[in-house]
Amino acid sequence: MRNLDITTLRSFVAVADLGGVTKAAGFLHLTQSAVSMQLKRLEELIGVDLLDRSGRGVALTPAGEQMLGYARRMVSLNDEVMRRLTDEDFEGEVSLGVPHDIVYPVIPRVLQQFNATYPRVRVQLVSSFTRALKPQFERGELDLILTTEAEHGGEELCTLPLAWIGAPGGACWRRRPLPFASGRQCVFRTRALAALDKAGIEWDVAVETESDRTVEATVSADLGIMAMLEGTEPPHLEVIDHGGALPDLGVQHINLYGGNAAKGEVISHLADLLRRGFKSPVARADAPLPRRVVAL
Repeated sequence: MRNLDITTLRSFVAVADLGGVTKAAGFLHLTQSAVSMQLKRLEELIGVDLLDRSGRGVALTPAGEQMLGYARRMVSLNDEVMRRLTDEDFEGEVSLGVPHDIVYPVIPRVLQQFNATYPRVRVQLVSSFTRALKPQFERGELDLILTTEAEHGGEELCTLPLAWIGAPGGACWRRRPLPFASGRQCVFRTRALAALDKAGIEWDVAVETESDRTVEATVSADLGIMAMLEGTEPPHLEVIDHGGALPDLGVQHINLYGGNAAKGEVISHLADLLRRGFKSPVARADAPLPRRVVAL
């Protein structure tokens, strides 16, 4: 009977999630050669290639994609058993602030993974606006925050394009004045309106509200358009294919504040999960998974 080793599985998951052996070695506090040997040992044990090394980068093979799901569950179960049945369990609360528009699809997955490792630590999720989260963090009211900002700040996790969003098949983006929908506190509001003014496009306010749900309802009814990070739009909205008729909105940086290791093991682990979750551009939860590519 052949038995899988949790250490080799943990190395495989880290390489797949972090994009290569170098980053995985740093995350696992191992040498690159040790991680490479563990990957080779795992492939030899199960008798199949998990990594396709034929291209410039290294991609997971179909068997590797299948193995990744099993490996995640086995590592997670191992960690849960060790936490629950030993005296190493941590207790307490961690506060995490996240802007409304980047909660999905990454944050639920991060919370699930964190709970498997620290089942007795409660994560207080605060969903608000960047301009509200930063002062709270500076006052010490939040342990970790994510922000969406036009400039670099804190630790940059990824960069996403800002896009014009409307109702599926909608046509109100062709109207003039252009009906623009936005919450009063939305960090994208100023940039979007400035871009319209610079392009000489007359606009009008479609809705004035503090509620993101109200804005989404207005846009989904094709009564206005809004600005969102591409890939974070809900299924009932879509990126407008305007063919250049609307101005470019540039990009936004998703930044992490408070992720330094000095804050302790629990917060450091949550920060690592956030880094891994936002390593690649945000993907829609209902979109097909792309072929995973990593670099050794």
